[in-house]
Amino acid sequence: MSDPLASLVADSLPTDGTTGALAGRLWRPDLGGPAVVAIRSEGVIDVTPSFPTMRDLCEAADPAAVLKAAPGENLGELAAILANTPEAGRDPGRPFLLAPIDLQAIKAAGVTFAVSMLERVIEERARGDAAAAVTLRAEITAMVGDDFSKLKPGSDEAMRLKAMLLAQGAWSQYLEVGIGPDAEIFTKAPAMAAVGTGADAGIHPASSWNNPEPEVVLAVASTGAIVGATLGNDVNLRDVEGRSALLLGKAKDNNASCALGPFLRFFDASFDLDHVRAMHVTLTVDGPEGYRLEGSSSIAKISRDPADLVAQMIGPHHGYPDGAVLFLGTLFAPIEDRDAPGKGFTHKIGDVVTIAAPELGRLVNRMRSTSDCAPWTFGASHLMRHLARRGVL
Repeated sequence: MSDPLASLVADSLPTDGTTGALAGRLWRPDLGGPAVVAIRSEGVIDVTPSFPTMRDLCEAADPAAVLKAAPGENLGELAAILANTPEAGRDPGRPFLLAPIDLQAIKAAGVTFAVSMLERVIEERARGDAAAAVTLRAEITAMVGDDFSKLKPGSDEAMRLKAMLLAQGAWSQYLEVGIGPDAEIFTKAPAMAAVGTGADAGIHPASSWNNPEPEVVLAVASTGAIVGATLGNDVNLRDVEGRSALLLGKAKDNNASCALGPFLRFFDASFDLDHVRAMHVTLTVDGPEGYRLEGSSSIAKISRDPADLVAQMIGPHHGYPDGAVLFLGTLFAPIEDRDAPGKGFTHKIGDVVTIAAPELGRLVNRMRSTSDCAPWTFGASHLMRHLARRGVL
């Protein structure tokens, strides 16, 4: 008989297991706060005395090397920690995983793929009406097509296309950031607000048209160096953003609406930015009524190179002293009808969303109303007080 806990670990780890330099964060009830941990074959190792924050680890000259060498307390097997989820009736007296970042700014790049660009244009013109989107999708595709993947943003060719679309009255602010010179970089959530794998993720109850966004998320040091990657779900309220792009904050930043994990994998000989560039991210949504949605996103089809996106986020004009993480955007845009014809896809409470990539493992979250998810109460000030009590600052 198979061991379900062993399967849970195998599914959550990268396909090469603990070969890479894997770091995470977990809540230690015995200490009343979070710990930075190394994920190793022998267990989950608390390396907080060496690296009080994940920010500190990301700022190291060689994060992968120092993480592998760091000593620490073995907190037990990964399987038991992964299994302590709200869906399973979380035991607050046992450790559980958190998002694998802490003080870093949480940023996101939007409209970085052709399909997502088309869908953002549709959202804007449909004004949040999912039924109207069906007709608009056909009209816009007939006019401009849906394959912008070979079009370099900001190029002369892109500017000629912009002029043509302006003349036809089809230009959009989403096309501007999709093929123009400047990428859309926005703040997804405050530092410390993200949830980790196994946690409930939030959908605002005012939304009736929303979806998951499976993405690769880069970890960036304050120097601008890209040091690693993880998976993310940039939960999106399509009807809210469709009403007005000025409602982006309401559409994107809600309680538990940013999920990251399961671990942060640092660059080393086994994993680097070229692996990210070729990465294939899969998504499944398993609904409480037996519904199943499957999709994928290929970073190879991204319109802007990940390094270019990072350079637009951080540099001489905008610094992040605690570093940042950057969602790279998604190719995936769910348009299949879930319920009534013409209504497209939207979440139901109880959906289980799984985002996976062979190199990074599996991020799993159950969708709940934002008001039913655990409230965000532990911020940067609480972290500093906790670390001071531990005597590691």
